Amino acid sequence: MGHSVSDEHDAKELDIASHHSSRRGDEFPSVHKVRLPPRQKLITEFTSMVKETLFADDPFRPFKDQSISRKLILGLQFLFPILEWGRHYNLQKFKGDLIAGLTIASLCIPQDIGYAKLANLDPQYGLYSSFVPPLIYAFMGSSRDIAIGPVAVVSLLLGTLLQNEIDPVANPVEYRRLAFTATFFAGITQATLGFFRLGFLIDFLSHAAIVGFMGGAAITIALQQLKGFLGVENFTKKTDIVSVMRSVWGSVHHGWNWQTILIGATFLAFLLLAKYIGKKKKNLFWVAAIAPLISVILSTFFVYITHADRHGVQIVKHIKKGINPSSVDQIYFTGGYVGKGFRIGIVAGMIALTEAVAIGRTFAAMKDYQLDGNKEMVALGVMNVAGSMTSCYVATGSFSRSAVNYMAGCQTAVSNIVMSAVVCLTLELITPLFKYTPNAILSSIIISAVISLIDYEAAHLIWKIDKLDFFACIGAFFGVIFASVEIGLLISVAISFAKILLQVTRPRTAILGNLPRTAIYRNVEQYPNAKKVPGIMIVRVDSAIYFSNSNYIKERILRWLGDDEEQLKANNQSRIEYLIVEMSPVTDIDTSGIHAMEELHGSLQKRDIQLVLANPGQVVIDKLYASKFTEVIGQDKIFLTVADAVMTFSPKMRVEEV
Repeated sequence: MGHSVSDEHDAKELDIASHHSSRRGDEFPSVHKVRLPPRQKLITEFTSMVKETLFADDPFRPFKDQSISRKLILGLQFLFPILEWGRHYNLQKFKGDLIAGLTIASLCIPQDIGYAKLANLDPQYGLYSSFVPPLIYAFMGSSRDIAIGPVAVVSLLLGTLLQNEIDPVANPVEYRRLAFTATFFAGITQATLGFFRLGFLIDFLSHAAIVGFMGGAAITIALQQLKGFLGVENFTKKTDIVSVMRSVWGSVHHGWNWQTILIGATFLAFLLLAKYIGKKKKNLFWVAAIAPLISVILSTFFVYITHADRHGVQIVKHIKKGINPSSVDQIYFTGGYVGKGFRIGIVAGMIALTEAVAIGRTFAAMKDYQLDGNKEMVALGVMNVAGSMTSCYVATGSFSRSAVNYMAGCQTAVSNIVMSAVVCLTLELITPLFKYTPNAILSSIIISAVISLIDYEAAHLIWKIDKLDFFACIGAFFGVIFASVEIGLLISVAISFAKILLQVTRPRTAILGNLPRTAIYRNVEQYPNAKKVPGIMIVRVDSAIYFSNSNYIKERILRWLGDDEEQLKANNQSRIEYLIVEMSPVTDIDTSGIHAMEELHGSLQKRDIQLVLANPGQVVIDKLYASKFTEVIGQDKIFLTVADAVMTFSPKMRVEEV
């Protein structure tokens, strides 16, 4: 029927063999035993727990049994993965990276100018953020496919949080300094999480919450672009849909500019068509990639030759020429703005980190290679710290550019270096040509880019799988569009934590029955043909038993017991004599859990019902033994399987093997 759960040497046994009575020993074959695992020293247990929590991937394994010089080389390769894969780099790989780098550069340049406006910064700061950070990431990052630069959601979030503290129009210098300060602390947050291997913290923001947050942010970003798309000068600084639509319709008679609308609508249609073509025919992905740059070139030329700027068409006007100036002296390291920068930086850094790691994992799975999440966090953190000192704001992995990078055939992070070089040349040579670029075209580019963030299919799938997850998704979505980005983020985090608390405090429990002609016991609700055993109630607890849920589990079992007793009495059937708790899903139990089990045992004794445990795991049986609970219920009441327990205590039932 089964085998012993551990080796015999060095193991104490809880002998619960079938000679519970001489009569049963003759009638039934010997049942199996639950063995107590070898006792470990406290320091060994603690070390094992820390290793499994923080070093589950065993990052120091390559350093074992290596010379000092070899360890130094491996350490450098660990910090700078380019030193490892760079040794095998060749011309063939460079061709793929060159094409991919040029392609994503054509996409990022117009996007960066628009995203800088989302962050309420001058256009050149968007370009700065696609020059230095991608270079640093290329040396330190472990993803082959991520394209680094500003992204829409982080730009909007940063702009919203910053303008709540400083007016970007009235105090542009202080606003810019606070942006660099927030970027510095965003980088510190990311690097710290990676260095201390705390990346699991970002997983607390559930997939459903992220889907809702991104969808709401996409709509908010698109609505914000109506200012440039319609040519409205006096536009609300609020991001909620009610304020935006009131601002839009309030200026319909005197604020809209028909030339601006014509430019925006025409090129938005062109961009959406290009994206549709690229999506339908994968080999034409480059059409969607270069469409934004083509739109900028054509619209700029059109405005220049028609002098449309004299007829109310708003233009970029000026982008500062030259590469990133130093901004070390502009970061607030003292004063009242340090705390504000720190708070904003943590929020922006965590969102940027979540997006980048999700993107990296997606493409790593598609190409079947491993992505070191903690190493990614360190790389992203270092690049943002360096970026804050070189006039950049928070940069991260962009999904749209990373997708283009992947489809263009990138081989390594060298594509980021190529993109960075093109941005550098643009800053040095081409920025004056953007003078007549209409704001409407930048709005159209951003609208076409963020539409893909609204994932209807994912939301529908979430609805079908888990209604509570869908509630988290919708809560985050409506929080963003009807309140603000930070409120939406707060709602998404709150609902995610509420779900965790609900699952922890109200774990699933089930009554088990026997599947006919087997020794298998399953949930009677899931398997209607599973039959309850006369005189025995079998309950399974699908969770660890902690202080947060121990009372609920005890009360749930007693309620079931009471209901069954009433039903049995009404039908004149034999009463319940044994309660078997199937504990294989119980991964752990704390002192509160053991206390609840003791209270359950006491309540059962008053009803003349015996408590029986089946298949407790290593950690659980160790704690039950240490607390002497095994002596309270009797070591002959602990079995390896439910079938063994039933075989011992139900002489009316025989288990037939199929």
